[in-house]
Amino acid sequence: MVMALAGCTAGSKPATSSAGGEVELSFLTFETPNLNAAYWDAAIARASAKVPGVKIKKLVSPIVDRTAYVKQLDASGQMPDIMPAITVAGFAQAGKLADFTQEELTQFVWPESNAVGGKIYQLPYNTQTIPMVYYNKSLFAKAGITTEPKTYADFLEVCAKLKAKGINPIVLGGGGKDTWADMYPLTATVATDVYKNNPAWLADRTAGQTTFADPAFVKAVEKVSALAKDGYIDPAGLSRSYPDTEKAFRDAKGAMYPMGSWFPAAADSKQPGFEIGVFPWPTEDGSLVVPAFTGGGLSVSAKAADVSRAKKWALAFQTDKTNLDAIVKGDGAIIAIKGYQPPADMGPVYQATVAVYDKALHSGTVTTAFSQENGDAALPPGLADKAALGVQDLITGKKTAAQFAAFLDKEWAKAQ
Repeated sequence: MVMALAGCTAGSKPATSSAGGEVELSFLTFETPNLNAAYWDAAIARASAKVPGVKIKKLVSPIVDRTAYVKQLDASGQMPDIMPAITVAGFAQAGKLADFTQEELTQFVWPESNAVGGKIYQLPYNTQTIPMVYYNKSLFAKAGITTEPKTYADFLEVCAKLKAKGINPIVLGGGGKDTWADMYPLTATVATDVYKNNPAWLADRTAGQTTFADPAFVKAVEKVSALAKDGYIDPAGLSRSYPDTEKAFRDAKGAMYPMGSWFPAAADSKQPGFEIGVFPWPTEDGSLVVPAFTGGGLSVSAKAADVSRAKKWALAFQTDKTNLDAIVKGDGAIIAIKGYQPPADMGPVYQATVAVYDKALHSGTVTTAFSQENGDAALPPGLADKAALGVQDLITGKKTAAQFAAFLDKEWAKAQ
């Protein structure tokens, strides 16, 4: 998600507090159209009220890649005490993060999510489906489409009907610093064509038991390439920023928008003037597969001014009901904390998204989301960004599927 440059910058590391005294803890935040400064300030205040003696120094990441920014700060001895939604791989193995005990994780639905060496370094509080396909029901009706596609053949037929009516089938972006936004068709096809049959595929890749040249992975890549070749993805859209891409869909510049489950927050609140539906990216046989990521919570530096109170504050921030309600309303979060119920007035797009996820959850067909993985079985640091750049070449025809796979294998080797 897009982050805004803010005036706060990292300062010197606060001094360790004396026992029982006040401690200042630095907390790295990021700002998006959904999660603005007011959201963070209010959430910080609520958590601080529950942990006496903690004073929070708010930092704001000035770049999109929070993990890269934390690396920069760490290199200069300014690693934040508390950090949200970073990639823990690398930091954890280097002993730079404090792990959470099983006793501290009892409130979470998936306490083992994103484990590194059997330990949890990021609170697994939030599930995001990445992606769902959000669609403009009015444009579907204009093209004579009366049902949501179930199989991939159905999906291609929908694309063809939309194009025949002069309607851009798929809205996609990825311009400037938002290259990550072009990944979601590939994330979807990897889920339906690779992870569906082998949930441990990326773990196998990590262990050196397969490569990106695996025919199943290349097939998934070929599907994305074919969508572009057939004119179902407009390459010109790759110059759009994330906010402009979302706006393009809300302005009816295309019929379908593959995006993460945070989009319903905007869809339900900004009311684009047409009804929005949602369906999972279709599989070959019509079975249900939903790629998702659970994590995104706070991590604590192993060298925080007061590790114990930093962890208590992180838990207070992450489990506060008002904080959770705020991020559900503001960012469409699907909370993975036991007993939590979202606000009753959540809008129809959010409710429809959660219904699809719940159905996949109960049928056991939720997979991980390619490029979003964390923990032991994850892409090496920086490779997701490389993959996003490679997808641009794939969509513009500069790379074939086989060349894209070879590119990822080469970048994987470099990252090691």
